[in-house]
Amino acid sequence: MTAAYEAPRWLRDLQRFLPLKSQFVLSGNVRDLQAIELQPGLVVPQGFIDALAGTLAGAGYSQVVLFDPVAGFRVATPPGASAQTPDQVLQGLGLSPVNGAAAAGIDLLGVTLERLTNATGEPVALIVDFASQLLARADAPSPPEHQLFTRALVASHQARAKPAGSSRKPLYNAVLWIVDKEGDLPDWLLVGNPRLRHVPVARPDQIVRRALAQALLQPLAGFAEDAGRQPEIVDAFVESTEGLLLLDLQSIAVLARVEGLPAARIADAVRRYKVGVTEDPWLRIDRRKIAGAEDIVRRRVKGQGHAVTHMLDLVKRAMTGVGGNRRGNRPRGVAFLAGPTGVGKTELAKTVTSLLFGDESAYIRFDMSEFSAEHSDQRLIGAPPGYVGYDMGGELTNAIRERPFSVVLFDEIEKAHPRILDKFLQILDDGVLTSGRGDRVYFSEALIVFTSNLGIYTTTPAGERVANVQASDDYAVVRRRVLAEIGNHFKLVLNRPEILNRIGENIIVFDFIRDDVARQIFRQMVDATRQDLREQGFAVSIDDDSLAQLAARCLGDLSNGGRGIRNQLEANLLNPLARQLFDLDARPGDSFQVFVHADGQTELQRT
Repeated sequence: MTAAYEAPRWLRDLQRFLPLKSQFVLSGNVRDLQAIELQPGLVVPQGFIDALAGTLAGAGYSQVVLFDPVAGFRVATPPGASAQTPDQVLQGLGLSPVNGAAAAGIDLLGVTLERLTNATGEPVALIVDFASQLLARADAPSPPEHQLFTRALVASHQARAKPAGSSRKPLYNAVLWIVDKEGDLPDWLLVGNPRLRHVPVARPDQIVRRALAQALLQPLAGFAEDAGRQPEIVDAFVESTEGLLLLDLQSIAVLARVEGLPAARIADAVRRYKVGVTEDPWLRIDRRKIAGAEDIVRRRVKGQGHAVTHMLDLVKRAMTGVGGNRRGNRPRGVAFLAGPTGVGKTELAKTVTSLLFGDESAYIRFDMSEFSAEHSDQRLIGAPPGYVGYDMGGELTNAIRERPFSVVLFDEIEKAHPRILDKFLQILDDGVLTSGRGDRVYFSEALIVFTSNLGIYTTTPAGERVANVQASDDYAVVRRRVLAEIGNHFKLVLNRPEILNRIGENIIVFDFIRDDVARQIFRQMVDATRQDLREQGFAVSIDDDSLAQLAARCLGDLSNGGRGIRNQLEANLLNPLARQLFDLDARPGDSFQVFVHADGQTELQRT
């Protein structure tokens, strides 16, 4: 059944104040369709001006005249509401119409306002559409612009209500200004004017979308035939179009009809409209590759089996749609990777990206240490109108618009300014960001990954920064302390507990690199170095004693994880090798033996 209809709030407010005010400013969602009930149970989309003119005619206005800066004056009264022709209506306001239209111009508009105020007979309403374009700058109007709105101000106070219709309800000869924002008109016209009412026009809420859904879905295949599934299909349509305009809903229904999608697949039409992907890309991933991915990932991310399993579970959930994310705008998955430095957090994100795209560099990465300033959120979403860089858009919004199906990595999230976290809250909650240009960018096909070193250190009451966990602690202790510190940081320091609520149980705590894992990483790095040299034509060998000496130097301090092992390997092997290969004028085909001595010297000898 069609949802119970209730007129939009802006229409109800307008009807309530028509007998009380002589002028109105309507702002906000004034370019969208409106859901209008033509008869009980029949709700259809209608243009804003048509809906407004119909409401005014229904309220008792005998004539509704429309003005815009391009077309000039014309009659907007619904057909049949008046016995007069459009030319006669305009002539009654002192205009010179041709084929039902009179010339534009702000001087003529100002004169017409005065004539309208003093007009006798049945009440007349004048809708001034695109009124925002009548001024170059609302705070500094030109003399003709100032004259127009001075006339409007005086007219608002001189207007007098008169009885209209059989009910004798008082109505003014009203002027309705249609603007994008309330501030598009001079403040001195609006502020403190008891004869003028501002009426904000909101975006369609769930009630309005539900009321219109039946009419939009009716032409789609399978909707009328399957009455039992209609409520389920309507629910899916309403939930997945949260934040969209009625124009968008109409376009989605047309898209589904053009592309032959049945009503049961309306969510696919919504996805195509929002992010431009024809099919659900998550369903096109090779399931066999993901099913056998755990061993592959564990070879790249060593010693973090629990993290690998949890992350792959998120990928599988994104692919299957378990949890209801496919209906809404929320991202396909969210992971918060926490733990010591150099333990594989970023490497895990790269590996998952490689599984999904076949290219580990295909993820979108943001180093959040670059976003520590208060206004750095403008780099992500773009500068607002009037500021430098407005036309460039935001780095994040541009990237998601270009690649909606992606892994988005926010590295070292704790270094971002707290103001940035409000943007993340929008992404996690609504799956959408509005760019500085006003475009809505959807994250519904993205996998969001945060990395953080939170919890490894803590601050004492005296302000001293000390280690919160040690490499000697068991993993259970590390996990408990890290989670507690992360909770304290978001709840007590940042006062953003809602972000943790959105992430839920997807905070994945990485363990320290333990000794056995460190030796595996070390051996893998040495083998990779020898393989690189072999590909360049050099045969380099290293005996067991030298390998043990090198391991002792590289594995002596594991506080920096695999990154620390890499740094020590560079200092004790890679740099000496490069230096001596250069000094020995080595050529492809040469063979060498590496010796690492107890005094720390690394020697290269030809063999």
